[in-house]
Amino acid sequence: MHCLLAASLFLGLVSGVVIPKRTGNGNVNGSHNQGNNGNGKFNVQMGPRPYYLVEDMDDGPLKEKLQSCSEGPFKVSDFVFAHRGAPLQFPEHTLESYSAARRMGAGAIECDVAFTNDKQLVCRHAQCDLHTTTDILNRTELASKCTTPFTPASEGTEAEALCCTSDITQAEFKTLCGKMDGFNPNATTVEEYLDGTPYFRTDLYSTCGTVLTHNEYIDLVDGWDLKYSPELKTPEVEMPFEGYTQEQYAQDMIDAYKNASIDPSRVWAQSFLPDDIFYWIENEPEFGAQAVYLDERVDTPEGYANATASLAELAARGVQIVAPAFFALTKVDNATGAIVPSEYALAAKAAGLEIVTWSLERSGWLNEGGDYYYQYVMPVINNDGDLYTVVDVLVQQVGITHFFTDWPATLTYYASCFGL
Repeated sequence: MHCLLAASLFLGLVSGVVIPKRTGNGNVNGSHNQGNNGNGKFNVQMGPRPYYLVEDMDDGPLKEKLQSCSEGPFKVSDFVFAHRGAPLQFPEHTLESYSAARRMGAGAIECDVAFTNDKQLVCRHAQCDLHTTTDILNRTELASKCTTPFTPASEGTEAEALCCTSDITQAEFKTLCGKMDGFNPNATTVEEYLDGTPYFRTDLYSTCGTVLTHNEYIDLVDGWDLKYSPELKTPEVEMPFEGYTQEQYAQDMIDAYKNASIDPSRVWAQSFLPDDIFYWIENEPEFGAQAVYLDERVDTPEGYANATASLAELAARGVQIVAPAFFALTKVDNATGAIVPSEYALAAKAAGLEIVTWSLERSGWLNEGGDYYYQYVMPVINNDGDLYTVVDVLVQQVGITHFFTDWPATLTYYASCFGL
């Protein structure tokens, strides 16, 4: 409760662990304004980070434009997809993380959907990440149910653990506390293992994040009158799982929105598995029309080439939206040194595909070129402010329509400045 109160005071959003419930018209207390508090007012807040990034930019027209927007107004934007909520500082897929994303103007919030042992749907980034995103290893009765219980590091062998949502029931899942994702591979105790938050994040709000079921997430986001971007996580157990098929799993996720009377236009269902996308197109066409194929084929040079060549074929099969990691959408023009659209981006546009991308604010410091997400433009990335240079190319030249981010304020600032 302490962490929830701290987050509530900070965000001015919630004062207890009760998930908002829909009223007869589908909204909390009958309100229907994006992000309001029931009194018709909602103040989108940026905090200091966007201002830091703008001031760190190289001088030029883009910096001047962003500086001119320093006093807002800042608005909720459907361009901004909250990736796991706001996990740069809050435990991912928790009430506190989603509340922070809402306060920072995210127009859509993501729930990565995994299933429990009793075939119920919950919000976790991976089916088997409970050992790094929750306190399950500190819960003796639940830790004993983990696929791989904790084993300490010893004689050059790293510590090991593997705990899955499918190891426990939904009721047991709800007793867990969310924490910042991370682990210490050199740990010799559970306490050391859980203490592995990356250097660019913080444990300030990581006392006990409120984990959510998929249905709770639906109620929460509906109460805020925002949009949904649920991702059907690829199972890490053999399917069918105790008779539970991949098709039933995909259908159960969509059925949750239908049962809650959520308009399909508010839902961007995602998956890395093409068969999930095709299933929705064929069996739930209203949801399939906005289904997002998360294209991880681009992670290798050969896969990138094959993915680029197959985009027209995907479009022919009814796929309307593709979403690779954002590194795959840009490159450096060797003649000018400028960041420009990539071959994949140009091919997607030629095929008539809408482009969504992921995930901003997962890279830490950019003063040495960045990481995975900047791999094709590293030679021209040398400060944190270059983040906005990349964002600007993705928006103005590539033409992305939505962008997942671990800190929504960074994109809300840009979106409000450019009217997105």
